[in-house]
Amino acid sequence: MIIDTHTHLYSSQFDDDRTEMIQRAIAAGVEILCLPNIDLESIPGMHALETEFPNHCHAMMGLHPCSVDENWEATLQTMRTHIDSRKYIAVGEIGVDLYWDKTFRAEQMEAFRRQINWAKEKQWPIVIHARDSFPEIFEVIDQENDERLRGIFHCFTGTSEDAKKIDNYGGFLLGIGGVVTYKKSDLPEVLKTVSPEKLVLETDAPYLPPTPFRGKRNESVYVLHTAEKVAEIYEMPLRQLTDLTSKNAIELFGLQQAVANLGK
Repeated sequence: MIIDTHTHLYSSQFDDDRTEMIQRAIAAGVEILCLPNIDLESIPGMHALETEFPNHCHAMMGLHPCSVDENWEATLQTMRTHIDSRKYIAVGEIGVDLYWDKTFRAEQMEAFRRQINWAKEKQWPIVIHARDSFPEIFEVIDQENDERLRGIFHCFTGTSEDAKKIDNYGGFLLGIGGVVTYKKSDLPEVLKTVSPEKLVLETDAPYLPPTPFRGKRNESVYVLHTAEKVAEIYEMPLRQLTDLTSKNAIELFGLQQAVANLGK
């Protein structure tokens, strides 16, 4: 069994074949699909997928940094009502993104901080989006880190030094996606300095498809290509790598009952 720890299956890019796409993944052994939230508009579709695929789709709740705008506090208040009404597997995806726009840099950092504290209060992990923002992410975590804080640095593409700092926090894993398969990616060399015990696999579908699907829509079944590349980097059997990364995800997200429901 393989777990896609980060997939936006509610995206409009899947409107024409969403059910078939999910069934393709399940048939290939990608049986647990973790759904990060983006904004208020993504919530209904995300919840609907949990209803349709209760043993396979598992939702998070959080405000994506690119969705932080002048109304961010009101948006967080609405999200907090969802968090208080039911359980999610994580608070995510949250963080700081300064690639596209730095206008709301301070607000992104404060939204990140508040959502970290939700996670610590609920004893849930966080899923971090970090793009051109490791200094800002580290600044907040340095201030907020304690024994309750744990999670995933989603779509990790940092340096060996970044990976070492993350490892020193103690409670975080690195989410590895399709970028590791790209010809010019430095990630394979970085991963040689990281223990496979610190990894989980993801797609970020419909974004960042692995080779040989670059330029096309990503989907959860393609996590298999990422798994093959990571197993090659560590010179370990594919099954050993997928068992290890799935175990990491199960423990982090508390998915033991979900796996039991699948009869695994």
